[in-house]
Amino acid sequence: MKNKCILIVLLAFNLLFSHAALAESLPDILSEAAILIDAKTGSVLYEKNADAKMYPASLTKIATAIYALEHGDLADVATVSENARSVEGSRVYLEEGEKVQLKKLIQGLLINSGNDAGVAIAEHLHGSIEAFAANLNRYLKKIGLENTNFVNPHGLFDPNHVTTAEDMAKLTRYAIENQDFSEIFGTKELEWHGESWQTTIYTHHKLLREMPYEGATGGKTGYTARSRNTLVTTAERENLHLIAVVLKGENRQMVYNDTVNLLDYGFEYYQTASIPKGAAFVANGDTFVAANDFYYTQKIGEPIKKKVNPEGILEIVNENQELVASFPLENALKNRQNEQESREESNKLNVLYGLPFLFVLAAAILVLIRAKIRPSAAGYERTMRLK
Repeated sequence: MKNKCILIVLLAFNLLFSHAALAESLPDILSEAAILIDAKTGSVLYEKNADAKMYPASLTKIATAIYALEHGDLADVATVSENARSVEGSRVYLEEGEKVQLKKLIQGLLINSGNDAGVAIAEHLHGSIEAFAANLNRYLKKIGLENTNFVNPHGLFDPNHVTTAEDMAKLTRYAIENQDFSEIFGTKELEWHGESWQTTIYTHHKLLREMPYEGATGGKTGYTARSRNTLVTTAERENLHLIAVVLKGENRQMVYNDTVNLLDYGFEYYQTASIPKGAAFVANGDTFVAANDFYYTQKIGEPIKKKVNPEGILEIVNENQELVASFPLENALKNRQNEQESREESNKLNVLYGLPFLFVLAAAILVLIRAKIRPSAAGYERTMRLK
């Protein structure tokens, strides 16, 4: 009996420590809000207050940059206003009347966090900060940001200038699909030649320079007294591309520590898996195929099962029967039937439209033959008269 009691106690301790170890594997995040997502699939790997409305500070410039890239011409030349020159905070020291290409403004905005570049972009595209903000917000709604409202292009504090960690992750995921944005977002240094400022500008993001993180591909920093420290970071290793967003960290070291903890957690425990285009699955005697490449996020080493439901949806479930991802498949037999019907319809159309063409062609040939015969007959008559 005594041995049984000892065994039960040992099992209880083992269970307790197993759960403790599992809990300890989650990142310990001190900043007020954070999220980690798989950039390829959009799957959320970790979140803390991700839907709470917060002040983003200069993370706003991610939105301004991608909007400018999609709505302006990089070769456009903007004229800097006094309003842009006099804006407070971090700058690239633009002068009133200075003419700057839009691409250079976007570089100054993202790499050196130039508030003056942000105002110059806004005024160039829409004439004023207010008009720019109205158009930017409509754009952000269209790409899926439901809890974001921006009133300026740079992120200087305004009580109505808010977003969420979740929205910033969505925005970054969208933006890095743009090659120009992705290139500027990951730039570590750039020679800057302005009217009053000749220098080399460096990214403010420490994981790209001072304390390089393996696989870091881009990022943006932010700070105001009310927003505190904010940080967006992208990183990629092997087949996993991550986006980490951290909002309202009390100091810089906190947001960097939180970001590293998030990225380490993602790379240690997750991978992006795929279903290749053309992959076939059999269910109830029917064969279904993937029309495109499909991607999903999977815990490393976690067993998964793939099954097709009666509607032809591929469901990927884990060992607890929890749905990991689902994708619509195409019925191979119905596809072949549709292709056959399409060919038959095409043949019918060819016949339908081909017959009139043949009639026209035949008529044209007859006209040509008659045209050749008539001159010959007329020549014969002239020859007979001469005789």
